[in-house]
Amino acid sequence: MSVITTVEQLEALYGLPGEASVVKELDHVIPEYAAFIEASPFVALATCGPEGLDCSPRGDLAGFVRIVDAKTLIMPDRRGNNRADSLKNIIRDPRVGLLFLVPGSGTTLRINGRAHITTDAALCASFTVEGKPARSVTIVDVDSVYFQCARAIVRSQLWNPAKHVDPKSLPTPGKILEITSRRNIDAEAYDREWPERAKKSMW
Repeated sequence: MSVITTVEQLEALYGLPGEASVVKELDHVIPEYAAFIEASPFVALATCGPEGLDCSPRGDLAGFVRIVDAKTLIMPDRRGNNRADSLKNIIRDPRVGLLFLVPGSGTTLRINGRAHITTDAALCASFTVEGKPARSVTIVDVDSVYFQCARAIVRSQLWNPAKHVDPKSLPTPGKILEITSRRNIDAEAYDREWPERAKKSMW
């Protein structure tokens, strides 16, 4: 097996990036990039910490990641499973990566920066939905922002309804938990109760 171990080997294989790949990267959010952030209801948040890496989904109403100015974004953190892996990482290593998806669009937006967490009451309250404020707010200082071309979305046919997988063909969360808990969690009971629990903790 041939293993690439140097950047020089990698560049020899792939070549150097073209002009379009370089000029699209900026150190601030321009109106054209802002349009994607404001239209996005989903972002993948990548963080790193002493235990390793984490990539966590974040979803809310479109535009839930707010643009304070060209160098600053803010994002609410809602109720969840309380693992708080991403937030723990940010406290110990502020570097973050964000990947924004817009349903129906092949273009994605990538942002790299540094983050910190606040529980400022007014700021959390400004993200109130269904009477529930954000539990905390992540503030991101933008270092770089650029769009990713549509190749990955096109190849995957992510937005093609004909390619959507029937959820019934996949293991349910309850089934997975039953196996990983060595049957301490009952699969049928968990899956039956989950929709109601989800409603209570949605926001």
